[in-house]
Amino acid sequence: MSPAFMEAVLAGDFARAEADAGVALPEFFRGERWGHLQYRLGMARAEPDTLAWLTRLMVLRDAAQAVGSIGFHEPPHPQGWVEVGYTVFPEHRRRGYAEEAVRGLFDWACRERGVCRFRASVGPWNQPSLALVHKLGFEQTGVQVDELDGEELIFEVDWPKG
Repeated sequence: MSPAFMEAVLAGDFARAEADAGVALPEFFRGERWGHLQYRLGMARAEPDTLAWLTRLMVLRDAAQAVGSIGFHEPPHPQGWVEVGYTVFPEHRRRGYAEEAVRGLFDWACRERGVCRFRASVGPWNQPSLALVHKLGFEQTGVQVDELDGEELIFEVDWPKG
């Protein structure tokens, strides 16, 4: 997501956001909470090199249609890991898009940026994400309380898995 895209979404100008990204955004996208983009936009403006680590759209290969979003919460932590976040829009769930996107993003980070340790924070109620982190080989390393999302289980994995 470019800074122009994020600005358009935050302004509620989804036609401009679609034009910037070159993809159709589903109706769900318009009602989603995108307040975190304000934080990401500030990060990208302050340090343009961070943009590669931040939120991206998941787009179908054979159609210019967004099916979700994925990215890291921030650039790599001083201890050498990054935390992934993702969502698949409801009408596109249960088709393997999140798994494919996470694998691709991890491969990119490890191959291109040398970051091969990943973290995911998942609500204990979020069965689809819990299934995904287990499928990808994550192991639970802790628990935290997020001020917006409540209790989250913390998982970590070294990539690629053998």
